[in-house]
Amino acid sequence: MSNLAKLEFIALDITSKNYMSWILDVEMHLESMNLIETINEEIMIFLHRHLDEGLKCEYLTIKDLSVLWKNFKERYNHQREVILPASRDEWNALSFQDFKKVSDYNSAMFRIISQLRFCEQTITDEDMLEKTYSTFRASNVTLQQQYRLHGFTRYSELISCLLVAEKNNELFMKNHQSRPTGSAAFLEANIAISKNSKHGRYYGHGRGRGRGRGCGYGRNGYIHKSSQEITV
Repeated sequence: MSNLAKLEFIALDITSKNYMSWILDVEMHLESMNLIETINEEIMIFLHRHLDEGLKCEYLTIKDLSVLWKNFKERYNHQREVILPASRDEWNALSFQDFKKVSDYNSAMFRIISQLRFCEQTITDEDMLEKTYSTFRASNVTLQQQYRLHGFTRYSELISCLLVAEKNNELFMKNHQSRPTGSAAFLEANIAISKNSKHGRYYGHGRGRGRGRGCGYGRNGYIHKSSQEITV
């Protein structure tokens, strides 16, 4: 009984706006808590705790679970007929190219599918894959064909691949923006030559190479100064 005292999910609103999610939550929680075969009283306590205060007052006198459940269905099941046309329109309009992020598209996909399944409509992995392939941007038709050739059989496999590709593209653009083409630093050898030139020295290879009659490396690596430098 102590486990039933905790509010497991949002209570059913008196306006019934959350009936679809509420009925699914009830079924899943009863199954997970092994209460499907439990005595009537325990389930009644569980359901009443997850009702809006106004609904609790309306159904306060109903003690039989089957009667309570029947009343809920008579009162709220018409929502299937209300939700179904709108959900079908959303499914038909769903397009991968309309979303900037793969995760946003994926969320919209599962939200619509949940509504359709609530209305007892069947959506398969094949339907989800074809919906995604067929709504790629026209400029990405080659990419779409490459994904088709992978032969994915589950939508989750395709969406995982798309998420990885999106992340790699984001990292590529981030690296490019932090260091655009042509912004690489000079080689250290060039920097060293630049510093030495400021002090009037230039080290070339061989005797007397350099700017004008400067100094250069002679034989055995010794530096030879020109006669012009020695004369005061």
